[in-house]
Amino acid sequence: MKISVVVPTRNSGRTLAACLSSLRTQAHPDVEIVVVDNNSDDATPEIAAKLADVVENRGPERSAQRNRGTAISTGDVVLFIDSDMVLEPGVLTDIAGVLDSDPGVTAVIIPERSFGEGFLSQCRVLEKSLYVGDVGVEAPRAFRREAIERLGGWNEELTAAEDWDLADRTRAAGMAIGRVSSWIWHDEGRTQLRVTFAKKRYYGRWITQYLTTHRREGGRKLARVSLFSQPRKLVAHPFRTLGMLLLKLVEAAGLLAGMADMRLERRNHPARTPTPAG
Repeated sequence: MKISVVVPTRNSGRTLAACLSSLRTQAHPDVEIVVVDNNSDDATPEIAAKLADVVENRGPERSAQRNRGTAISTGDVVLFIDSDMVLEPGVLTDIAGVLDSDPGVTAVIIPERSFGEGFLSQCRVLEKSLYVGDVGVEAPRAFRREAIERLGGWNEELTAAEDWDLADRTRAAGMAIGRVSSWIWHDEGRTQLRVTFAKKRYYGRWITQYLTTHRREGGRKLARVSLFSQPRKLVAHPFRTLGMLLLKLVEAAGLLAGMADMRLERRNHPARTPTPAG
C-alpha cells in the first residue's frame, strides 16, 4: 500500500525540515512526499527540494494546495498534514494496518498532541489533550484515493473549517472512519495573543459560510464542549486552565471580528466573494 503524504507550505522554514524528516523515517516502506508550496520567500523551497519527492508551487490557499497535491500524487492512500506537524515513526504503518484489516474503512483519524514554548503554548497543550476522541473536533487526515476523489477533495471556497467540512461530507456520504493509536505532534511554537487574534480574525471570514452549509454540526463544533469534559484535568492545572480560557476568548473575539469583516464587505460589495491571501 503506497501512501502519499501531501504537505501544503507557506513560509514554513522553521518547521518543515522536522516535518519532512519525520516522514522520511517512517517504518512504512512505501511513502511518497508531496510538497505544494505557495510562493514562500524563506528557506521552504530549498528544504522541500532536499527532502520531498515532488515539489510544486500552487496557491492561493491550503485547500487548493491539498487538491493539487492529490492530483499529482500516486499513492493508494493520501494523507494530509500541515508543515508544523511531526509524525511518530509508526503512523503510516498503523494507517496501512487499519485500512488493510477493514476494507470498509475509507478514512482514518490520527490523534494529535501539541508542544511549544512558553506558558500560553502549554495552555494550548492542555486544550488539545481535551479534544482527543471528540468526533466534533477531530477530523480524518488519511483517505483511500477513491474516497477523497469521490468526495471531490477539499472545498476550495473555505480557508477555515475546511477540515470539518471534509469530515462532515465524509460522514454524510456514509464512509466509515477508522482510527490509529500513534500520534501526530503539532508544533505550536510560541503562542502570542496578538498573533492568535489576527489569525482567527482572518479565518473568521469563512466561518459564516461553513456554518451556513453545516449549521447543526458546525454550531456544535464551534462550542467545543469537550473543553469541560475532563474536570479533574482542569482542576489539576488551574493556571493552565485559566490561560486556556483566555486563549479561547481571544480566539472567539478574532472569529467574531472576522465574521463582522465579511458581513461588512458583502454589504459594501455584494458581488465580491472572499479572496484568500496569497
